[in-house]
Amino acid sequence: MMKQASLMPLILGGTLMLTVSAPILAQTKGLDIGKREFENSCASCHGVNGKGSGTVTPWLRKSPPDLTLLSKNNGGIFPMDRLYKSVSGEDTSAHGTREMPVWGQVYRMSAAEYYMEQRYNEEAIVRARILSLLEYINRLQVSK
Repeated sequence: MMKQASLMPLILGGTLMLTVSAPILAQTKGLDIGKREFENSCASCHGVNGKGSGTVTPWLRKSPPDLTLLSKNNGGIFPMDRLYKSVSGEDTSAHGTREMPVWGQVYRMSAAEYYMEQRYNEEAIVRARILSLLEYINRLQVSK
């Protein structure tokens, strides 16, 4: 419980920062980091629109969920903490048989390949990638 409690301010702070800065960054430089992350990591299963109709869906044992309904199915509140744990791999039970890759581990490996012998903060890179992805998924939510 202590670990979860200490992560919450960090997650909320990062989310707030991304929520405020990501649209500005997207508008000023034409770059949408969260969208790019979604297209590279999620769209093949969840579809480019997030509705669960990706190109590999016919070969999956379980259909991916419609990511546009996450807030609606959670009483109007975007389930940030639950999604963060699911994407990072902290909560493997949330995804059943875990057909979805553990993106936290994938991001760690890609950072190691990219930075090689240079010093870098592995956790900060993983956290930033996951939070930018979740900020984009939050923008996909349908209104009530």
